[in-house]
Amino acid sequence: MVNIFALDIGGTKIACGIYDENLNLIREWKVPTGKSLSDIEGAVLKSCRRACEEVEIAAVGISAAGNIKPDRRTIAFSTNIPCWIDYPLAEIIEDEFKIPVIVENDANAAGWAEFAHGSGQGSCNMVMVTLGTGMGGALVLNKELYRGSFGMAGEIGHLPMVSSGLPCGCGLFGCAEKYASGTALETLAKQAVRRDPDTGAKLLEMTGGDPEKITGSTVFAAAEAGDELSLSIFKETGAWLGKTLAAISAVLDPDTYVLGGSAATPLLLSEARLSYPKFLQASSFRPHAEIKLAKFSGDAGLIGAADLALRKVRE
Repeated sequence: MVNIFALDIGGTKIACGIYDENLNLIREWKVPTGKSLSDIEGAVLKSCRRACEEVEIAAVGISAAGNIKPDRRTIAFSTNIPCWIDYPLAEIIEDEFKIPVIVENDANAAGWAEFAHGSGQGSCNMVMVTLGTGMGGALVLNKELYRGSFGMAGEIGHLPMVSSGLPCGCGLFGCAEKYASGTALETLAKQAVRRDPDTGAKLLEMTGGDPEKITGSTVFAAAEAGDELSLSIFKETGAWLGKTLAAISAVLDPDTYVLGGSAATPLLLSEARLSYPKFLQASSFRPHAEIKLAKFSGDAGLIGAADLALRKVRE
């Protein structure tokens, strides 16, 4: 029996899971990530030790919130974990436990989970779009994860969609994630309520009269209840999402898009499907990519990391 240990390392917590050779979950737990480099390293090694004490581990797969070097062993940098700079994570674990380790970007790991076992099964070229605070992505081209020459591929949230548009946290302006994400829903709702409190009465009612408490989840709940303002906000955000997908299709021509993350809702999916053909080059003369919701939620990174580690064992 081959067992795999997977970790999904984020800025605040580390999700851990032991999987068998059929990717059945044997055990799972979570620990705080920690702040300092020694705290994080200690939490990772302690979790690996616990896994090895429970069962025999053949390999470790890691989904990490950061940019991974092409060797898939070293973390170049991470905005969520600033102390990770040229950090040899795989080497540290291998030196301690003498088992192979593979490290993958968290969006790539989630995308691979969807391609191999989720909504992307059966596709050849798939783009995973994660919609939450921002917009992340993963590319599977010719049935292989595509990372780019420098490990930076898949940053679709930073496609420049609007010249001199809204400022983005990355330092650029008009990035796609400023117009199609959970944050975009929130921003549009707050602006609309401030302009016309009467139109935003439902949202204000849900937040105790304070527009600053409006979140993407608030807008979704109001839209589900039939609130016209919230429905219009979803329509606008979905239009931007469809336009972004059409821009990606002009370059990559995938057969499948998978939408995941906290803001990926059936309502946004529906609006994106309506918008996509309107911006697709040669729309009337070409097949259209399928646009689907993701199968997995918070465990996608673990599943993807476990599957990639399992494949490494079987090479």
